[in-house]
Amino acid sequence: MIESQLRPSDVSDPVVIAAMAVTRREDFVPAAQQHLAYIDRAVPLSGGRVLNPALSSGLLLTRAELSGNEKVLLIGAGTGYLAALLAGIVARVVAVEDNRALVEHASAALGGMANVSVFESDLTQGHAADAPYDLIIIDGAVQQVPDLLVAQLAEGGRLLAGVDEAGVSRLALGRRQAGAFALIPFADTDIAPLAAFARPKSYSF
Repeated sequence: MIESQLRPSDVSDPVVIAAMAVTRREDFVPAAQQHLAYIDRAVPLSGGRVLNPALSSGLLLTRAELSGNEKVLLIGAGTGYLAALLAGIVARVVAVEDNRALVEHASAALGGMANVSVFESDLTQGHAADAPYDLIIIDGAVQQVPDLLVAQLAEGGRLLAGVDEAGVSRLALGRRQAGAFALIPFADTDIAPLAAFARPKSYSF
């Protein structure tokens, strides 16, 4: 995975590579899917959700330029894979997931990691109780980022997410500065949409 998928695609941060080398992806997929854990595509989970490809996780973490001291909010924890990667790098991870089965899987898989907390909650609400965060990662493609989430960033804090633009997924980075925030795409890659962040459908007459 590291030599064939990550390094050739600009995942070169040695801290990120080290975390991905020691974190077993097969621990974060259902038993029946473990043979798919290292393919270069999304792995199906329950409730229509997926474990995003390792490349998208690696690119997000590389672009985050982590110092190791961050408090991170992870939205869309899934089965806990990205939370586990973060836990090996940063000071604190608060992970939010709205699918009960995935929360249970993540909690079990992350049980030995003291710096990770997993909460079952509406993804769009984040987790204001532990705000502000140095970094928020949304592990999926969104059509909009609620102001409520941006408000949970510290001043100068960063938000990384996938963006869904007419069916094309890109990774994007934004920073909260002086009350302003905007996501700027930096890489085209496969990352699954999160339905909770779809724009409301408008009516036409």
